[in-house]
Amino acid sequence: MPSLVHAGRRRFIGFAGAAGLLPWHLASASMPGDSAQSWIPYPALVTDLPRVMAAFAVPGLAIAVVEDGKVTWQQGFGVTHVERGTPVQADTLFEAASLSKPVFAYLVLQLADAGVVDLDRPLVAYRRPDYLGRHPWLDRITARDVLRHTTGLPNWRPHPATELLVPQAEPGTRIDYSGEAFVWLQLVIETLTGQSLDETMQARLFGPAGMRDSSYAWNDAMATRSVHGHRAHDADGAGMPTQMLREQWSAAQRIAGREGRPLSAWTWDDAARALPEIQAHTPPGLVNWAGDILANAAASLRTTIRDHATFVSLVMARGAQRASWELTESTRAAMLTPQPIGATPWSAKGLGWNVEPTPGGPVFHHSGSNGGIFKTFAMGDAARRRGIVVMTNGGSGQYVYRRIVRAAAGHDLLAFDR
Repeated sequence: MPSLVHAGRRRFIGFAGAAGLLPWHLASASMPGDSAQSWIPYPALVTDLPRVMAAFAVPGLAIAVVEDGKVTWQQGFGVTHVERGTPVQADTLFEAASLSKPVFAYLVLQLADAGVVDLDRPLVAYRRPDYLGRHPWLDRITARDVLRHTTGLPNWRPHPATELLVPQAEPGTRIDYSGEAFVWLQLVIETLTGQSLDETMQARLFGPAGMRDSSYAWNDAMATRSVHGHRAHDADGAGMPTQMLREQWSAAQRIAGREGRPLSAWTWDDAARALPEIQAHTPPGLVNWAGDILANAAASLRTTIRDHATFVSLVMARGAQRASWELTESTRAAMLTPQPIGATPWSAKGLGWNVEPTPGGPVFHHSGSNGGIFKTFAMGDAARRRGIVVMTNGGSGQYVYRRIVRAAAGHDLLAFDR
């Protein structure tokens, strides 16, 4: 008897064939093998993508390419919701997942350039959240540790409502990937700027960079344009999976709308104040702590494919064209410099990015995964001023974006096999 997963995949194949490719690309692609090959996917790869997406039950994705430091090509494929069949369009918002982290890292480095934050000053000197435990290692964690993932903190606590946050390792001694650390640094930035995360991002990065469709927060208009996530091709279950951030944000949006204070303006104190009421009107386990209903520097960015590619372009050398709000050249270079802690033969941590050596020179990259139903990836070659971003709404999206990167950019990253 056929499984419900397979039945869902058959439904998806129908939508993929119906939606086809969307005509919002900006340039033509070269064939692989050119000595000056661009990273724009060549026509055979573009034509074959619906077949690959169907094989891995990825309903929708978008790709954007940076060449010579500018976004020169973008393309959408498939649908935002497998049961509704809404096509992916140029203004479709994707859940960036951990691609949120390098964007926030850029903001922190902007503030370091401006003298607002010291990367090597302990975070407790700026703000000590009440959910921190008591451990001497906490007093040594710095913003630099956060950006290179050497805080020793866990990625996420299993029970944040009842479990205090403490390090699992001595800061600065090893790599421990941590979303919790980014949230703590986010609260530090909130204290230093007197603004919410999204207010600061809009003022210092999204607005100046022209990233008009990017936000770490949520509202009803964003809900309409945002993709829904779908299970991996080999996952159990029928129907649409839980849309964790969407459902958490929707619960908070009711209070934000009633009070006339948008979620983009909420600080930690706003979220903590609203938490009991939201928990009283949501299923148990959906909203566990204030961090579930607050813009999240580690994971909650929603953006279009073009906006995120625009951000990737900012990580390229700017030269005399650097705007006053962009990183200084020395700070930009530091962002992409492998840190001496935890480096491996296949990859190392910069400040907000992974850095991997390749036969053609180093590339910076980062992946994202939210709730097992959104998979994203971004990569750049700063020296050649090239980049590629792929965002998907499928739990098996990594199998698709790896093929795109290998074929379009010619890089088979060792990090893909970790």
